[in-house]
Amino acid sequence: MSATKFRRGVVAAAACCVAVATASTAGAAPAPEAVDTVVDGFHRPPASLPAEPGAVVKTEPIDALAVAPGSDGAWPASAQQVMFTSRTQDDEPVAVTGTFVDSTGPWNGPGERPTVVIAPGTTGQADHCAPSAAFANGMYATTTPEPSFSVNQEAVSASRWSQLGARVFLTDYIGLGTPGIHTYANRAETGHAVLDAARAANDIAGDSDAPVLLWGYSQGGGATAAAAELAPSYAPDVNLKGVWAGAPVADLTSVLGQVDGTLIGGVIGYALNGFVDRNPELRARVDQIVTPEGRATLDRLATGCIGDVILKQPFLNTSDLTVDGRSMLDWLGEIPEAGPVLADQKIGKRVPTAPVLITNGVNDDTIPYEQSRRLADDWCGQGGDITFDTNDMPAIAPGLTIPDHFGPQIVDAYAQDKVMPFLLESLSGEHADGCRIG
Repeated sequence: MSATKFRRGVVAAAACCVAVATASTAGAAPAPEAVDTVVDGFHRPPASLPAEPGAVVKTEPIDALAVAPGSDGAWPASAQQVMFTSRTQDDEPVAVTGTFVDSTGPWNGPGERPTVVIAPGTTGQADHCAPSAAFANGMYATTTPEPSFSVNQEAVSASRWSQLGARVFLTDYIGLGTPGIHTYANRAETGHAVLDAARAANDIAGDSDAPVLLWGYSQGGGATAAAAELAPSYAPDVNLKGVWAGAPVADLTSVLGQVDGTLIGGVIGYALNGFVDRNPELRARVDQIVTPEGRATLDRLATGCIGDVILKQPFLNTSDLTVDGRSMLDWLGEIPEAGPVLADQKIGKRVPTAPVLITNGVNDDTIPYEQSRRLADDWCGQGGDITFDTNDMPAIAPGLTIPDHFGPQIVDAYAQDKVMPFLLESLSGEHADGCRIG
C-alpha cells in the first residue's frame, strides 16, 4: 500500500471513530478552563505546599496491573501514586504527580540499586492524559466533556526496569493531572519535574543518595535532556549517573516546523497553549492572528489527549487556524514577544555533568535529526560526556509519525537494546568518558 493510500485510510478510520464517539457532543468545546479539571481527589493539591522542591506531599497505594512482575516475581506490582513539589519557570512552587514502583526483589545490575525516572512521551494536555491516571490499568477513558482516552505508553519501559530490580518513577509533568495547564515542551518545567521526581522517589525509598538514571524519548527525551543540563545548578543533590535523551525536543522552533501538518500536528497547539499561559503578553497577539475557528481548535486541544489528536484532528496544518493562511511558526517569527520565549526553550547552552546518550532516527518525521545532532555538538564543545547514536532506518511513511518516529525508538531501546546497556555502564563506572558521534 502506498503512503498516500495509507494516509487516506488513517483519515477515513479517524472520521468513522469520531462520528461514533462524538455523536452526542457535537459543537465547539468550551474554553479549557471551564472543563479541564484534576483527574480525581488525589491529584488535587492541599492549600499550601512545602517550599522544598522534590518534597513528598502525599502518597496512595495502587495495584500496577499493567506492569510486568518485578524481580521478585510479584504481581500486581506494589506501586504508589505520589504528589511532590516542583518549581515553575518563574520559580513558583507547584504540585506534580507521578507513580512510584519500588522493588522488594534483588537488583540484577551493577553497583547499587538505582532509581530510574521515566519521562513520558507526549500524552496530551488535559489532566486526564496524565500518565499516573493510566498507569494502573494501562488506559484511562472519559466521556466528559467529550469522549477521550489516554494509554500508559511507558508500561514496557517501566516493566523492563522493574524486572531488573530497579526502583521506577514515572513522572507526570507540571499541570498534567493537577490544576493549571500542562506547559508542554517547556524546557525548565519539564526538566524540573524530572529532577524533583528523582528527589521524591529517593525520599520514599529512604535513600537520598541513591544513584539516578533518566529515561526519555520524544517529549520525554527533551525533558531528560533539560534535566541533564539543569541538574548541576537546580539539583546538585541528585546523584545523577546516566541519561537517555531519545529524539529530544532540543530546538522547539525546528520541531514545530517539522511536525506541522503531520499526523500529530495538533501538538503545536499544546506548546502554544502552554506558552501563552506562562507569558500572558502573547495571548492578545495570538488572538489577533487566529480565526474564531482557530481559537476553538486551540481550546479543544487543551482538553484532549494525543489519541484524540490522531482520531479527531489528524494532519492538522496551523495555516488553517490563522487569518491569512500562513503557518503559526511564520507568525511567531514576526511577534517580538515570541522570540525570547522560543529562544529560551533551546537546550544545549549548559553542559551536563553526567554521561548522556542521544539517539535519533535520520529519517524521523517528527523530531528533526539535525537539531539532535546539534545538541550533541553543543554539549561536546563544552566538554560534556556525550554519545550520539544515529538510527539509519529508511523512511517508511513520512508524516504518519508512528513508523518513522516511533520505529527508531523501538529499535534503539528494545530490538537492538542500545539504551539500557549504556545506562548500566554509566551506573557501574565502566563507561568511557568523552564524546562519541555515530
